[in-house]
Amino acid sequence: MPHPQVKVHRMSELIEPIGAVTFSEVPNEGFLALGMRNYWDGYFAGRAAPLGSAPAEVVHAVFYNFAEGEVARHIPWVWGKTTPQEAIAVRERGSAAALRQWIGQLADAPGLARIADLATRAAVSAPTEGRALYAGLRALAVPEEPVARLWHAATLLREHRGDGHNAALLAHGIGGTEAHVLLALSLGMRAEEFGRLHHLPEARLAAVVDGLRGRGLVDAVGGFTDAGRASRERIEALTDELAAPAYDVLSADELDELIAGLEPIAEAVKAADG
Repeated sequence: MPHPQVKVHRMSELIEPIGAVTFSEVPNEGFLALGMRNYWDGYFAGRAAPLGSAPAEVVHAVFYNFAEGEVARHIPWVWGKTTPQEAIAVRERGSAAALRQWIGQLADAPGLARIADLATRAAVSAPTEGRALYAGLRALAVPEEPVARLWHAATLLREHRGDGHNAALLAHGIGGTEAHVLLALSLGMRAEEFGRLHHLPEARLAAVVDGLRGRGLVDAVGGFTDAGRASRERIEALTDELAAPAYDVLSADELDELIAGLEPIAEAVKAADG
């Protein structure tokens, strides 16, 4: 029997902060030491590395939600400073160190290896069809050390869900920048206040918002309409549905055990991240 969608969604809430330690200061310092010019060089080098030395056009398509030209400011420049293989190693090493630092004594808790094993079983069991970034990650070796293994599993599950989310957005006719506008509104922010949008030229962002307004998803003052809110809810529900197969390998009791084990870890990460 499939697991309840509420539990699948709960897993997404728990794996997000654990996987996202990748984007914190410790891994960033590792990339700067390789000669990266800034945070975004390291971001693209680390996250795109499982795709090999794919051109900017491919990375843009796979990542989906960056504005036109953003990827090309970093790919392929970063591959003149490092290789995908080295970037993978730097990312794993820095992310595991950050996770260990942020969760403190939980890193040495007796049950951590069990939680990492359950997460890894789910993370390597999902179908790869149509999931380019997840498939690239699946081709990598699974770390043996429990903290690194937990981070790796969370990253696999996060990107598996992310690939599915992109498919859900595409099915609903929502482009990448449009998706960020809808995310900003769901967080109670105006589009121009959102970190991934405020750098866009004013006219360009206004055109995106106007397009959503013309489709009845955004109102006259730049907030959600009922139709816009309902559309985002449908996309999130489909994303959870597409993420669910990763957990089919676990029994109901094992999924409950995994959720219970991840909760204090995720909370510790969020507390450390402020």
